[in-house]
Amino acid sequence: EIASCLVGSEMCIRDSKYVVNRLLSLIPVILVTSFLIYWAMSLTEGDPAMMIAGDGASKEMIDQIRHDLGLDQPFLLQYFNYMRGMLVGDMGKSYVTNKDVFHTFFQYLPNTLYLGGAAVIIATLVSIPLGIYTAIHQNTWKDTAGMIFALFGTSMPNFWLGLMLIIIFALHLRLFPTGGNFGWKSLVLPAVTVGFGLAALITRITRSSMLDVMRQDYMTTARAKGCSEHRVIYKHGLKNALIPIITAIGLQMSLVITGSVLAETVFSWPGIGRLVYESITRRDIPMVTGSIILCSILMCLINLVVDLVYAFFDPRIKAQYSKKG
Repeated sequence: EIASCLVGSEMCIRDSKYVVNRLLSLIPVILVTSFLIYWAMSLTEGDPAMMIAGDGASKEMIDQIRHDLGLDQPFLLQYFNYMRGMLVGDMGKSYVTNKDVFHTFFQYLPNTLYLGGAAVIIATLVSIPLGIYTAIHQNTWKDTAGMIFALFGTSMPNFWLGLMLIIIFALHLRLFPTGGNFGWKSLVLPAVTVGFGLAALITRITRSSMLDVMRQDYMTTARAKGCSEHRVIYKHGLKNALIPIITAIGLQMSLVITGSVLAETVFSWPGIGRLVYESITRRDIPMVTGSIILCSILMCLINLVVDLVYAFFDPRIKAQYSKKG
């Protein structure tokens, strides 16, 4: 019992060390990303003080606004003050709505998470069974049909698919609303639009991973022991093929959450993508800068979760990382 407790304590320490090391590695990534975004937005044309003051404002009023916003300070000092405020949740206020950027972002974030989560669930339920099916029937018409679906999904622009779904299922069949957020029905069409391309990609990765696993010796050994084909495929094959599939799903999840601008715009979905798009059209620099920085942090955290899940399914990764630490 003492030995088992010691082993368990050692595993907990290694797990904690792995998580802490991964969290610490995010700090330089976030700093570099935020600096580049802040620097790029500072190069945009136009004077924010003049935009806030409006037409006909006096030079004294514009200079006072610039001083209040800290725009008359050197760039590095502006960036330092911005990051210091971000640590306590202060990322400035929108030029258009005068609302707090940090709070506005997190008001829109749940809708984007709902959309991204629903899209990933739809894509996973479709792509993994299809990828396994095409791998089992390699070099047949069934495999060809599955790969045509994958090629079609990766090649088709999602804004065009969204428009087609609106025309068919919203305007003609009247099964779903054309846009907005009015319950679960409003989520179906944008989730299918975003998830379709994701499903095509995961299908190809699942097929490739399963084909690689099916050539391994332990698959032949399992069949020789008398295991049913279903057990061989799903217990021995899929379990070992999951690592690249999980990686692809996790990475695509971060891209779906931060890159669904077109789908959110087409369906008028009140998410982060639409918020950033509208802020860019209105030249709302604080909202754009803050939203992109927070999206970058969100992507880093999602990638961290993917790494942790990856290490859970493949303990060799965690062991290697623990040795480096």
